[in-house]
Amino acid sequence: MARVIGPCALLVLLVACSALAASAAREGPSEARLLWGGDGGRGRKVGARTEVRDVEENREVQDLGRYSVAEHNRRQREEEGDVRGRLEFDRVVSAQRQVVAGIKYYLRVAAADDRVFDAVVVVKPWLQSRALLRFAPADVE
Repeated sequence: MARVIGPCALLVLLVACSALAASAAREGPSEARLLWGGDGGRGRKVGARTEVRDVEENREVQDLGRYSVAEHNRRQREEEGDVRGRLEFDRVVSAQRQVVAGIKYYLRVAAADDRVFDAVVVVKPWLQSRALLRFAPADVE
């Protein structure tokens, strides 16, 4: 009886792995494969920053940019009572993502007055939380 179960279990495992490999080949490189070293030899490390593609179309990234500007305005108002220097969000122009204890986003945010800022936001989806770690004028060259 044990010999019948062993080969059956092995066959099921083999079929599942084949299906997973075929699915991955159809979809192209994924974040998970890149994180686990399947990056085609490009030397990407676990926890390294990765570029976010199609930033202008990425709703999550644009929402995080909007959040970073709103949070910056709230902090300015609390610390200085200043509402004159209030920023107005325009768009996120570039973004990188890094897996840490959550996901850390490095955003380049454009304000409506053509100034550009760098923001760092950490998102922890399982806690439904996000926190602005840094918001400062960008070093634009």
